[in-house]
Amino acid sequence: MNEAGLADSAILLMSLGEDEAAEVFKFLGPKEVQQIGHAMAKLSGVSRDRIDEVLSSFHEQASTQTSLGLDADGYIRTVLTRALGDDKAAYLLDRILQGGDSSGIESLKWMDPVAVAELIRQEHPQIIASILVHLERDHASDVLSHIPERTRNDVLLRIATLDGIQPNALRELNDVLAKLLSGSEHLKRKALGGVRTAAEILNFMGSTAETAIIDSVREYDGDLAQKILDEMFVFENLLDVDDRGIQSLLREVQSESLIVALKGANAELREKIFKNMSQRAAEMLRDDLEAKGPVRVSEVEAEQKEILKIVRRMAEEGTIVLGGKGDDAFV
Repeated sequence: MNEAGLADSAILLMSLGEDEAAEVFKFLGPKEVQQIGHAMAKLSGVSRDRIDEVLSSFHEQASTQTSLGLDADGYIRTVLTRALGDDKAAYLLDRILQGGDSSGIESLKWMDPVAVAELIRQEHPQIIASILVHLERDHASDVLSHIPERTRNDVLLRIATLDGIQPNALRELNDVLAKLLSGSEHLKRKALGGVRTAAEILNFMGSTAETAIIDSVREYDGDLAQKILDEMFVFENLLDVDDRGIQSLLREVQSESLIVALKGANAELREKIFKNMSQRAAEMLRDDLEAKGPVRVSEVEAEQKEILKIVRRMAEEGTIVLGGKGDDAFV
């Protein structure tokens, strides 16, 4: 969800009242709750016209929706279980509802990264890897950053070589997480882990930790390290995005965020950004960059990560294409 969408959502929920807003939050995931909560906390001095605009927009969108598709997972579970029985239904449900997480992992998604790290840091690296692949990539990255470096490197290596989670592994996680994770006999092997997962987690880490982990993986398996690097998309890879994609991205990024992020970019990437702006906008951005004083590396990396989150979201929506090597472009 972009900044405008978050602001509109925050205004709508603040307008509904406490009880109604609480009911809405019950249907949101942890990341959505966090994002909208932050947007609500930042609201101040909203005009009546702005509120009316948001409410009118919501009413217009809501009037075009039907109830078809709401709680589709629950409907499918009920129908298949009644028709096929528990055993056959469980097998099919796992194939149909591939993305569904077990209840214990769902609980971890709501926990602070430091708390999750404290909970699992003493466990075997294979157990930690099996847990992290269930989390959102940026959440997993935050958790990983609070785990000792030696263990962290081992965990990322195991994530990269993980090709699934067996039922007995889920039962082991169940014991480790004090019965937070179900170990159902009917669970089918989950397609979790792998090179792409490892790369996506690394994308959210700082450059120092990222380099240390890749170096550690390279000592174990040079080809694997290269495969992970090939799957990663870092800020400099914006050079591979076509001009139309860059123009779409610039419409989503706040100017102050872009200024800070570009402080750490090379000249070639800066020029690519400039050429995809109007002449006046490019001149203003150049002036702002020159006027901007020294910026901490951590601040630059933080803003670049925020922009990369937007890039990945737009790629998932099909708005932009992330360029790969040769004909291996992916979205």
